[in-house]
Amino acid sequence: MAAKKTIVVEQIRSAARRPAKQTQTLIGLGLNKLHRRATLEDTPAVRGMINSIGHLVRVVDAPKG
Repeated sequence: MAAKKTIVVEQIRSAARRPAKQTQTLIGLGLNKLHRRATLEDTPAVRGMINSIGHLVRVVDAPKG
């Protein structure tokens, strides 16, 4: 069985004055304060969440290839 691919994201902007949906997406990713990092399984659902709040987070470590 192959190891699951992971992705590390970091919150780089505050959720203050943002729509509630964006705040809830951050919480869903396990982020709620600046410069916090979360290691997540690299799935299409997680990628979609990251894309929807791409202006608030950055991908620190992405799989190559």
